[in-house]
Amino acid sequence: MRIISIANQKGGCGKTTTSINLAASLASNNRKVLLIDLDPQAHATSGLNIKAELSIYNVLSKIAHKKAKIDEIIQNIGVNFDIAPSSIILSTLEQELSGEIGRESRLLDILKAFENNYDYILIDCPPNLGILTINALRAAGEIIIPVEASRFSLEGVGQLTSIISLVKERLNHSVDFRILVTNFDSRLQHSFKMLEKIKTDYKNRMFSNIIHVNVKLKEAQNEGLHIHLYDKYCRGAKDYFSLSREIITQENAPAPELPTEKKLEKRMQDILKENLPKINETVLSVKAPDAKEVYLAGEFNNWKLDEHSRMEQNNGSWTKRLALNKGKYRYRFVIDGKWAEDPENPSRQLNPYGTMDSLIEIN
Repeated sequence: MRIISIANQKGGCGKTTTSINLAASLASNNRKVLLIDLDPQAHATSGLNIKAELSIYNVLSKIAHKKAKIDEIIQNIGVNFDIAPSSIILSTLEQELSGEIGRESRLLDILKAFENNYDYILIDCPPNLGILTINALRAAGEIIIPVEASRFSLEGVGQLTSIISLVKERLNHSVDFRILVTNFDSRLQHSFKMLEKIKTDYKNRMFSNIIHVNVKLKEAQNEGLHIHLYDKYCRGAKDYFSLSREIITQENAPAPELPTEKKLEKRMQDILKENLPKINETVLSVKAPDAKEVYLAGEFNNWKLDEHSRMEQNNGSWTKRLALNKGKYRYRFVIDGKWAEDPENPSRQLNPYGTMDSLIEIN
């Protein structure tokens, strides 16, 4: 399970918009997602038309009139998508926790005891650097910092990264942060100048995908819907869907070291695979000589990106061997985090997100 906080103390940077629509995009990728609204303004809660008697305050507070466990406040938004709502009373928690020992780890302690099967927990932080935000940083392993292509938004990042360093120093907890450029207006030359500035300052900590200005995102929020329910073919939906795919590519972790007997067993299996006749084997390949890593994802592996879907490189060409049953399968390549069709396969089919999937048929 990955816990990701979405934080920026500057308002209007698309923090809540990102929280809602990234959660919905991850859910559409068959990942089970819980969105925790930790903002007393409860914009994520109201932005999804949620009305709740109990909120995250009843979970975090020790003096709440009605105490609750986190699983008792969770509400379902749609397939694979749940929310732990917020309310204005959460603003009193700052004062309530001010003299409490271990106040920075209140949310972490609750999530540790939370038995769940979520793939992702996203935390929408308040627009400040108070104790609630500190709790979110302490509980998370990753932070997404939405940043507009403007000078003032960029200056605010330095303050947040200072808090991240303080959490590491005082609480012995390291978190990896990444910059997400939001509200990008491609009509303005200034936007491109600021984008280059952000790339210069944070070149190794930026998402390759950016979120463009799109009125549909605001309209969806006004209607209490995430963007995939409001208009799944608009630019905003495609931007957040691409961002979710980029995040999913980071799920891969180095394979654990195998015991000696397991290594021998695996080697024997590899030898058998190399020498036995290949029955119903399909080979898919793509030319990408400058790529660092390429994955093959499709209906045959539930669109998962892991060690089993990693492709092998040979002289700039990446290949993957598959044993497929008869039928038709959609698939795409993921080249350094960017999803692409098979340029050598003319057989394609429109997917629900307005882009094309390559199509292969096994007879």
